Amino acid sequence: MTSASPSNSGAPQRFPVVIVGAGPAGLTIGNILRAEGVDCLVLEVETREFIEQRPRAGVIEEWAVRGLQRRGLADTLLERAQLHTECEFRFAGDRFRFAYGELTGQHHFVYPQPLLVTDLVREYADVRGGEIRFGVQDIQLHDLETPRPSVSYTDAGTGERQLVSCEFVAGCDGARGVTRTVLPETTNIARHDYGIGWLALLAEAPPSSDCVLFGIHPSGFAGHMARSPEVTRYYLECPPGDDPENWSHDRVWAELQQRLGADGTPPLTEGRLIEKRVLDMHNYVVEPMTFGRLFLAGDAAHLTAPIAAKGMNLALHDAFLLGDALVAYLGKGDGSGLDGYSEACLRRVWDYQEFSQWLSEVYHGTSSGDEYRAGTTFARLRRLFTSPAAAAAFAEQYLGTAATY
Repeated sequence: MTSASPSNSGAPQRFPVVIVGAGPAGLTIGNILRAEGVDCLVLEVETREFIEQRPRAGVIEEWAVRGLQRRGLADTLLERAQLHTECEFRFAGDRFRFAYGELTGQHHFVYPQPLLVTDLVREYADVRGGEIRFGVQDIQLHDLETPRPSVSYTDAGTGERQLVSCEFVAGCDGARGVTRTVLPETTNIARHDYGIGWLALLAEAPPSSDCVLFGIHPSGFAGHMARSPEVTRYYLECPPGDDPENWSHDRVWAELQQRLGADGTPPLTEGRLIEKRVLDMHNYVVEPMTFGRLFLAGDAAHLTAPIAAKGMNLALHDAFLLGDALVAYLGKGDGSGLDGYSEACLRRVWDYQEFSQWLSEVYHGTSSGDEYRAGTTFARLRRLFTSPAAAAAFAEQYLGTAATY
């Protein structure tokens, strides 16, 4: 639960909205508020340099980019992002192209999250004059169940305790942030553990394909995703909790070459590995995404394993809804958006969760050691490439166009 307002702080500052966390969700909310003249404060425990370089997701769905564009937040993205209209499945020694752009007329944008964060923080702080404080410590939330909540923190430069009063708090500080810790026991947190790990890799090597590759292999799933002309993201299925140091340079590339190999394709272009970390594949959903005057967004409210590249897209969806709802309330006294925020977000969240679970069976069924799961995996893949109806349904889910707003 939240604590009472601290009595030993100096005179409190005041902002209508305090945003905890300077990721895509928090910065997008801040930009929406500043565009409408609403003052807000963003608090971030890391430095600006850190958040602008932290490796994260890179696939943004077209509806999300159009949402950024409508809010004046996509100019650099539209100039620099790669456009992807196809993906490729490789299994049983063959390759199968899936041209979802032809089916839907839509595409993905490949734009690494650090670049998007750089754009958003520049627009928020340098262009729109938003207040943001980096490197803060020991953030605490107070009186969330009252009309006058507050947030306190320690200033990293002075070591002094600061208190900020507000009307609303936006919790955008991820799965390990403070805003998750104040939820009441009545909050439902649904969890799902896939029981597998992915070795997440960044390779200083140009992409080996003009599209995303999914390797379905008895030894485990492998993925190839371009990040830039010089850097490629790879994934390798591995045991959960595995030590990245178990994966030497030679072992990584041998497994990638095997799992992503297909007849008639050249070998992958290899390069220095600049990141290695193991992700244990799990999901969770917080219901409701609100508590008093606290509204959660992004990974603070829900986690979708990177199986379907949905996490950053969900964070942006939350931010659009919450930013617009706060503007409507603070500017016009219209509370309908805030009242319906959690329910509206969760419709898309659960749609993406279901698709990720379905896609996980496609990725991991053949490596499960279960002949039944392997058989159903190949049935799904055959249907995807022989049934126009199945292909259209997959394309809609893959692009996020089938989700209910």
